[in-house]
Amino acid sequence: MPDARPGGSVIVVEGLQKRYGEKRALDGLDLAVAAGTVHAVLGPNGAGKTTAVRVLSTLLRPDGGRARVAGVDVVERPREVRRRIGLLGQSAALDEELSGRQNLEMFGRLHHLGARGAGTRADELLTRFDLGDTGRKAVKQYSGGMRRRLDLAASLITEPAVLFLDEPTTGLDPRGRTEVWNAVRSLVGGGTTVLLTTQYLEEADRLADLISLVDGGRVVAEGTADELKTRTGGDRVEVVLRDAGQVADAARLLGPEAAADPDRRRVTAPVPPGGRVAALAAAVRALEDAGLDAEDVAIRRPTLDEVFLHLTGASSRTPHGSAPTPEEAAA
Repeated sequence: MPDARPGGSVIVVEGLQKRYGEKRALDGLDLAVAAGTVHAVLGPNGAGKTTAVRVLSTLLRPDGGRARVAGVDVVERPREVRRRIGLLGQSAALDEELSGRQNLEMFGRLHHLGARGAGTRADELLTRFDLGDTGRKAVKQYSGGMRRRLDLAASLITEPAVLFLDEPTTGLDPRGRTEVWNAVRSLVGGGTTVLLTTQYLEEADRLADLISLVDGGRVVAEGTADELKTRTGGDRVEVVLRDAGQVADAARLLGPEAAADPDRRRVTAPVPPGGRVAALAAAVRALEDAGLDAEDVAIRRPTLDEVFLHLTGASSRTPHGSAPTPEEAAA
């Protein structure tokens, strides 16, 4: 299996398998995560994302294959793996009645930092995650984004080299999601390696250095967001006409590979050699010369939604669809 991009592989997964009865949650999963990066595992509910995190964090034993985290085999030496990782699950692991600082102190003492060490670490993390002025407020008074940032802080009590984030922004509003994204970027800037599972396409697009698209318990495609988008055919010229009756004429102008959508008064075509600006200018001139009235002309990149549908052929299973596997339903 090829090495991950730059920095060497901190997480290496080879042929990982896990069954739940007749259901294959993991079906030969291969993965390599480079040091100091955010690596997103993107897929719908039931794709095996949570199962993979549970195996890599030693909460679940695989049925086959191998996995190493920070150079340590997760089956042979699980305790050593646990000393090197942090885990943020889908549900907050906080005591709502305690303050933010009290929660962090509790986690610190559970990790044997002692009363003074736990207090010092709590103050450091509250400052780091911009929660210093709320540290003495009960968690039940926190917003959703603040709770997740505090939960993220708790997962870093022992300064782990590797952090697993299992759908960390599920249920958050856009502001809360942005707060968590900023916190994750800050962590990676400090050298932490992050494995992020998500079903939010925008989250993978915004955060990940590399994306593994998972379906049916295995990786079906991998690359940067731009590389994956290119695999759907690259940039396209998009024309929206004022009159649906002109769609066919516009499609003929844009060439034999143009795709017409009369219901949306839209025509799209691949960007020809010569670049995006030249393609846009040529399309505008051709439409004007033909007397066609365009409401909008633009160059559009494929979205990760389109990548997912193109690479999996799953027209009814967007990353927000499909029934969960047993372990994801319980997560």
